[in-house]
Amino acid sequence: MIGVLLAGASSALREVSDSIGKKEVQDRVVSYYTFGFLNLLFGTSFLIAYGFLFHDLVFTVASLPTFLPRVCLEILQAHLTVLAVTTADRGNFGFVKTLTIPLLLGADIVLGYAVSGMQMLGIGIILAAVLFLVITEGRHMKGRWFLIASAVNAAITLSLFKYDITNFNSVAAEQSIIMSILMLYFFLCAFIICRENPFAFLRRRIFVVQTTSSGLSEALSSFAYSFAPAAVITTGLRATAILFAMLSGKLYFHEKGFLLKVGLFCLIVLGLIFLALGS
Repeated sequence: MIGVLLAGASSALREVSDSIGKKEVQDRVVSYYTFGFLNLLFGTSFLIAYGFLFHDLVFTVASLPTFLPRVCLEILQAHLTVLAVTTADRGNFGFVKTLTIPLLLGADIVLGYAVSGMQMLGIGIILAAVLFLVITEGRHMKGRWFLIASAVNAAITLSLFKYDITNFNSVAAEQSIIMSILMLYFFLCAFIICRENPFAFLRRRIFVVQTTSSGLSEALSSFAYSFAPAAVITTGLRATAILFAMLSGKLYFHEKGFLLKVGLFCLIVLGLIFLALGS
């Protein structure tokens, strides 16, 4: 129960961070490069501190053949995700993001891992729900290509991440290096392209809330896995992320189609439950 509550709290904090970023970028207060930098600041600092405190910064040179491609794809992923967050409706963002799960299981099938019939049913339900939303929204779906591309690319980056931490590097080392590179990328883009100093925005309370919420979200989701099986926590994270994105879209951004998304949300949760039970 504690693990699921932590997963829910993590999703709520992530939605606070993303909603603030979306609003501030739309209002042209800040560029999406600075938004991306601030989203990573607290979480990266936490990972580096954790690695030093618990002596968990283990990186192996042998991982470079998979690590370097992951660096390039993570930069692309970070850019796509920021564009998706700032352009797409929050409700749609939460739904299409779940496409990553079926794609990951599809990759497992190709690699020869066994996938149960219950998991296949869960994949089918999730795909049907997301495809129905995409077809229904059609050309009116804002940022649909950013959403789809980020969901597909995330399956690749997560597969590389899983391979690296299974065979070579510690989680803290792998992620802190990746996130530091992404921070540098966003900082340079903000400074050179938009003439912004991302650190200067931390003088404003709203951006302190954004970066703190993002960092706490990363920390809580990490600790959640210590209290329950990974399948349960992943299900909780995905389901609550969709729920909070729907509520944010309806209450804060006044997005339409709420009742349709409630029905599709129920289908997605059912699919996620089948995936968790079948693992």
